[in-house]
Amino acid sequence: MRSKALGVDYRVWQQMARLAGADHLHASGLGSKFYELDEEVASNIRSLLAPLGQTLAPLPVLSSGQNVTTPGPTFDAVGSTDLMMLAGGGVAAHPDGPGAGVRSLRQAWEAAVDGVPLQTAATKQAKTGDDALLHAVQTFGKGA
Repeated sequence: MRSKALGVDYRVWQQMARLAGADHLHASGLGSKFYELDEEVASNIRSLLAPLGQTLAPLPVLSSGQNVTTPGPTFDAVGSTDLMMLAGGGVAAHPDGPGAGVRSLRQAWEAAVDGVPLQTAATKQAKTGDDALLHAVQTFGKGA
């Protein structure tokens, strides 16, 4: 996809994969370390969610640097939670362990869907005695 002379645009590539029966496709990730710009990633995700004849929409799979700071920008860009976020480091590197990492990621998605700023959600959760999101924001920091 990188080469304008030799590459295949993601929208075309994903259509071929869908017609061949793919049920999930990697779309990079917003704020990732891959070469795609965030707008390209968002466009790729939207293309996967768009109808294509009688095919079922494949699940967009996001990875590369995904953590509690990325649900907000992702939801803002694509307006959907119909995706899979692979957040290995965003879960395993949580200072309170992977269970808190999973919980904080779910809380970040809930905040994104509800339109609540990440820091606000983290502070609110901490007041209930659950510091998972706050500690994740402190650890992964950007965009908080």
